[in-house]
Amino acid sequence: MWTISENKEWSYLEKKFDWVQRMQDVPQDPLYHAEGNVAIHTQMVLKALIAESSFKQLTRQEQEMLWAAALLHDVEKFSTTVIEPDGRITSNGHARKGAMIARQILYRDEPAPFIIREQIAGLVRYHGLPIWVFEKPDPLKALIMTSMEVNTEWLALLAKADMLGRECKDQEEMLYKVDCFEAFCREQNCWGAPRNFVSDDARMYYMQHEDAYLDYVPFEQPAAEVILLSGLPGAGKNTFIKKNYADMSVVSLDDIRNKRGIAPTDKTGNGQVIQEAKEQARVFLRKGTGFIWNATNTTRQMRMQLIELFTSYKAKVSIVYIEVPYEHLHKQNKSRDEMVPDGVLERLIDKLEVPVTWEAHKVTYNVE
Repeated sequence: MWTISENKEWSYLEKKFDWVQRMQDVPQDPLYHAEGNVAIHTQMVLKALIAESSFKQLTRQEQEMLWAAALLHDVEKFSTTVIEPDGRITSNGHARKGAMIARQILYRDEPAPFIIREQIAGLVRYHGLPIWVFEKPDPLKALIMTSMEVNTEWLALLAKADMLGRECKDQEEMLYKVDCFEAFCREQNCWGAPRNFVSDDARMYYMQHEDAYLDYVPFEQPAAEVILLSGLPGAGKNTFIKKNYADMSVVSLDDIRNKRGIAPTDKTGNGQVIQEAKEQARVFLRKGTGFIWNATNTTRQMRMQLIELFTSYKAKVSIVYIEVPYEHLHKQNKSRDEMVPDGVLERLIDKLEVPVTWEAHKVTYNVE
């Protein structure tokens, strides 16, 4: 069974993790956190979490995962907290950045099984959603997308503990919002489970079109399939292709880069490489021929730009995410013909966003 720490005494956690120790130096706005700094708040959240009856009903492994998420939920208030000119204290963006840091910690330092790690990262990323979901431009779509990334029942439990673990005047109102979030999830059939669609095409259509009807089924069938690989350098993407798709056409950024003599660190050159790769892709797409796009594609922005291109030609897109443990990654990277410098590889890990199921028609995880 995985745990971030067998010893859960706060004094021990402060000694073991520098990111716990620094929580005591992070102030919070007294209007929402009269209890004090992030360290005080986090301890109160942990205490509130384990006292909840729904927490006690979870399996031991699920409890360890939720506990780790609660410990990490405000980890990046450290870097995002600002004292405004009027004296108010804000920490805009701490949840999104916190999810990235949580993933890094659980990949590099305290290795967690892939599924557990990604659930924890998702819980950190969306721990405020139960409170603010109805203020989103499209609350329903925000809910549906989140349900495909994280267990909404666990998310509500974390949000409730987050509210109970603080001193504020609007606590009752915030807890009521968490109850409304649960009702919303149940109404949309995504309480504790991802929202189901009748087909991959139906889900993709809903995600790509504003104001799309949730249960609309598109009649047009994809013309061809594009397999979009995603993974850090050294994860084994080339080996995966040889084992599984040896006869399929490949658009490879590395091959184009090598042919042109362009270094991975050459930003201008890499822009030219991507344009040439896109033109190769368009040739296949116009013919309705399937192919593999072989590149790192480690951020959502990278992937979405490509998926928009592929689906504009009516292609079905399957993402295959490939990962090996951190300790193996550097070894495999060094064995590549075109090794990526260690510093560049570490920066790619820092920015890694693992693909989620709503991004494409199909998402597969090939994780060692």
